[in-house]
Amino acid sequence: MSASCFTGGGTWIITPPAPGRFERVLRARPEVALLDLEDSVAAEGKDAARVAALASLCAAPGRRAGVTTGLRINGPGTVHGLKDLAALADCGLRDAVVLVPKVESARDIDLIAQVLDVAGRGLNLWALIETPRALHRLDAVLAAPMLQGVVFGAADYAAATGCRTSSRALWWARSALVAGASAAGIPAVDSPFFELDNPVGLRTESQDARELGFAGKGAVHPDQLPVIREAFCPTADEITSARAIVAAAENAAGDLTRAGGQMVGPPLVAAARGLLARAEQGVLMPSVHQEEAR
Repeated sequence: MSASCFTGGGTWIITPPAPGRFERVLRARPEVALLDLEDSVAAEGKDAARVAALASLCAAPGRRAGVTTGLRINGPGTVHGLKDLAALADCGLRDAVVLVPKVESARDIDLIAQVLDVAGRGLNLWALIETPRALHRLDAVLAAPMLQGVVFGAADYAAATGCRTSSRALWWARSALVAGASAAGIPAVDSPFFELDNPVGLRTESQDARELGFAGKGAVHPDQLPVIREAFCPTADEITSARAIVAAAENAAGDLTRAGGQMVGPPLVAAARGLLARAEQGVLMPSVHQEEAR
């Protein structure tokens, strides 16, 4: 695996580095499994967690049982974040994902890329965008050449702004992140929905995320994954409509035409072809699953 070939697709699982937890996660066969050194670990346990996580990852880096592995480090502006980077550099981890929280500038990514030699080691840097300052500086953050994708952190953003974590309250922030990521040519994944006993709300917010253009949505519990996958997977009606659009465009030889009661031009044709490609490959949109620390 190299930084250039990893697309970030599939299900992501972020799990505490507790004994036996990672192997259990790997057996669930997500696309990406990350050990978490940030929110899942209390301050007094971070040094021990770092040693355990890196020992597990460096023993069998890259893909294990078909799963791409990696690490969520602590914020680069913290003491433990600096310790994480030093340990990562020393252990020589290769072919893995590094998820960086609290990113607020391209310099955060550039510095980590340089320290870890991400290009030479096949590491893939993803940024958590979770503060108002990060959104204010989004264009500059996304200009970091080694950045592979972004994840929206709704809880931290809402705490910083005093708003709620509802889809409506965070509509602008989510839209801005998707637009910026699209302009930079990288994927964006939406924040989890935090109400475990509200499947209707989860479905609504997942559908909102897809409509906004997110490539996937996070989860805080495995039970949420089927709802998220259903929301992001093309429906039978969408596939039928996309086929009609492509067929009409081919018959029109590049001119504007009509399909299913709408005018069809190049942007709609491109979107239809993309949807059909995902459907034919059996590729679901990616969702990120953060396992609850228990």
